[in-house]
Amino acid sequence: MTWQRFIRYLELVFTAVLISQTGLLKAQSPEISLREFASGQIKKGVRSIGMGGDGASWGNYSLIWRDSATALIDAGITHYTNGNNFSFTAVGATTPSLWHRLAIYAIALSQYASNIKTTLKSPGLGPSPVPVHGNGNNQAVFVKAALPFGKGFSAGILLSYERSQFNATPDAGPQQFVSYHTNWRPSGGFGLSWQPNKLFLFGFRALLNHDEEVRTDNKGTAEGLVLSHEYRLGGSAVLWKGALLDIGGNVRYRYNGISNSSQTNIEPNIGFEQSLFNRLLTLRAGVDETSPTVGITLRSKKIWMDVAYIYNMASVRLAGLFGTTSNSIIATLVFSFSK
Repeated sequence: MTWQRFIRYLELVFTAVLISQTGLLKAQSPEISLREFASGQIKKGVRSIGMGGDGASWGNYSLIWRDSATALIDAGITHYTNGNNFSFTAVGATTPSLWHRLAIYAIALSQYASNIKTTLKSPGLGPSPVPVHGNGNNQAVFVKAALPFGKGFSAGILLSYERSQFNATPDAGPQQFVSYHTNWRPSGGFGLSWQPNKLFLFGFRALLNHDEEVRTDNKGTAEGLVLSHEYRLGGSAVLWKGALLDIGGNVRYRYNGISNSSQTNIEPNIGFEQSLFNRLLTLRAGVDETSPTVGITLRSKKIWMDVAYIYNMASVRLAGLFGTTSNSIIATLVFSFSK
């Protein structure tokens, strides 16, 4: 595949998304929104988050083979100034190099959130949104596989299993309730990357999430398909020794079957990274959509730690559902068991 054909292919994908039906997404889906603090982040990787969350370049699914024979522990916490807290833990491992350097990566995630304050609307709560408090959780397993093809090209796929819940009662009293949960539907994604030389890396990444959402309250149960399709395009360039400039963008299409509403958004990503002392220390910073980020990596031969801080994580996606101001820290500890 020539570079011109590669670019043309990506343009066609983006065009197909942009002409999708758009509109105001009316459903809040708090159980699915929980994922923005956990699974939505670990799919990009902490290194990418610190550089502005591109995820299409160095966080691409297609580059998993470069991390063969490693194991990791992920953890993250988000604190809102209104008192809402979200946290998660995850463990994962990547196989040693297999056929033609193929590598397979699996990670399991567990997320909990208790006594969350928000405002929800459903038929059983009344005609208008009401203040509620509730508990939520999210459990997931993701499997990725990636393979280099030569001439700088790599490809990878993602398979996802994820289920979420959120149960809430009005602040005014427990006589009413609303409960959300998801049933799994086939989900996943794929990634393509091209590194023509040591100076440049280009990538495309798609994420296709599908869930069957069930909402139950005092007046009954409603069910509908929830779609979240995300397409990322990005690239990085070496500016000088140890310095990377990373620029990208993402297109998101969301649809909620209960409210029969949809929405399409386009957001940018930009970041910078500088490694020092023969990569023993790396510093990075960026902007993920509208969220400023910074990150650091401390590395030894067999163990390294990535840490990222995000101000107002996913604020453009959550639209104030859980609060207006938040601070998040996500960390990954990686162990290499290669010889």
